[in-house]
Amino acid sequence: MSKITVEPYLPDEDYDNPAMVTDFYEFTMANCLFLHGYKDTVMVFDMFFRENPDNLGYAISCGQDKLVKFLLNYHFTDRDLKYLRYKGMSEEFCEYLRTYKWKGDMYCLREGTVCYPQVPMVRIECDMVGAILIETYLLQTMNFHSLIATKATRISGLSNHTPRNVMEFGTRRAQGASAGNDGAYAAILGGCIGTANCLAEMKYGPDIKAVGTVAHSFIEFFPSEMDAFRAFAEVYPDNVSLLLDTYNIFSSGLPNLIKLDDELIAKYPDDPNKRVKSCRIDSGDLARASKRLRKALDAAGKPYVKIVASNALDENKITDMELFQGAKIDSYGVGENLITSATDPVFGGVYKLVAVKNEDGTYTPKMKCSDSASKAIIPGKLMAWRVFDEEGKGQCDIISMDDEEFEDGKPIEVINLDPDAFERKRTIVPTHVERILVPHIKNGELCIDLPDIPAKKAFIKEQLEYRVWESELRPQMPHVHYVDLTPKVFECREDMYKKLHGGNI
Repeated sequence: MSKITVEPYLPDEDYDNPAMVTDFYEFTMANCLFLHGYKDTVMVFDMFFRENPDNLGYAISCGQDKLVKFLLNYHFTDRDLKYLRYKGMSEEFCEYLRTYKWKGDMYCLREGTVCYPQVPMVRIECDMVGAILIETYLLQTMNFHSLIATKATRISGLSNHTPRNVMEFGTRRAQGASAGNDGAYAAILGGCIGTANCLAEMKYGPDIKAVGTVAHSFIEFFPSEMDAFRAFAEVYPDNVSLLLDTYNIFSSGLPNLIKLDDELIAKYPDDPNKRVKSCRIDSGDLARASKRLRKALDAAGKPYVKIVASNALDENKITDMELFQGAKIDSYGVGENLITSATDPVFGGVYKLVAVKNEDGTYTPKMKCSDSASKAIIPGKLMAWRVFDEEGKGQCDIISMDDEEFEDGKPIEVINLDPDAFERKRTIVPTHVERILVPHIKNGELCIDLPDIPAKKAFIKEQLEYRVWESELRPQMPHVHYVDLTPKVFECREDMYKKLHGGNI
């Protein structure tokens, strides 16, 4: 190991290289293994999670496209290397990173795939450096996108087959700009129809549509509410949406809306598009107000005016208003409870070493067994399969070794991963079975056509409507999806646990 010459490092608040989104221990580990001659050793890591958000019966796997782009553009700059030398990394290691390109394999669930605990979402097989240093970015990306996409399917009604119009309004409450942008993207995949975030549309295109009209400050600025309404309608006659609760919904907002719409009818008698399209209420008893508004608007001959509601909404409040209070709301704006997934703000994905490739091409399984059986990981180079029943719905997931094969109609021996299952060992005959870990990158090269946003959004909707047992979608006490191991995986896990921990799992 050469002598380290430390040069001063000057911080730069504007600097950004995603490759440096790492926990420092990733560099200390990689540097140490590099200096011990393991730079070409191939490792296999699995990313998976242990519990569904909000104790749901499912989750949505999201973030794969961003992760793919990150790996394909993975690199280090002179500034990065100067910083790493300053932090004590070896000269040899830093010089190696100077020209490093990510040349590994990434298998993962397709973006938008309904997924379940313990089943691998991402499998990385790469040289030591490329396997270790990407952990933090991978987890940050997959965890956050999956969390928000899952939450959005509940708020948008996809999870209970009652889709509703929901706009994502949470950018100002998000934990930073990146969360606002990525959260808007994930929310749209999860069923939202628009976002308040302009930069999200600029980044991802018109499928992440930016929407919005005015705030209370706009109404307050003018001498009167009516002056504000008229000013907005003059500039945007084809998109008149009025905020009614700045002063009083029924003594001020509603009468002024009716008056303005009558003025538009008189001014544009032959253009039915130039009318008040909608009104928004942002305070008070939303369900009660919406029913009064709908009745009053219909009585005034204005059934075309839609009602939008916002104000700290989430899936539970919306469902209560719809089912138990008979709310007459056409669209919802949902902010902080969506963009932060406030009821369960952490998607607990982890990234664990499961195998090391030998010189002869075989793999040595690796395992963290811990003092807790629940944290004993599933070792080996694994593959994930989904078994579908005669209705085309996911019956169970199977975790196998990568070299195992299954066919439709042929018996498969499995062992339930749940140690409390009444009947752990069983034989199933699948109507249809398919691999769900799909190659996205091979040898550092993209090997799949990435679908566009509408296709991913439709994929999520189609699965929740037709590919998932309805019992898994219950908001309370959902059915726990069956996750099974093949005997080969089960025995490998049991044997390793005995050797490493001195007992059965």
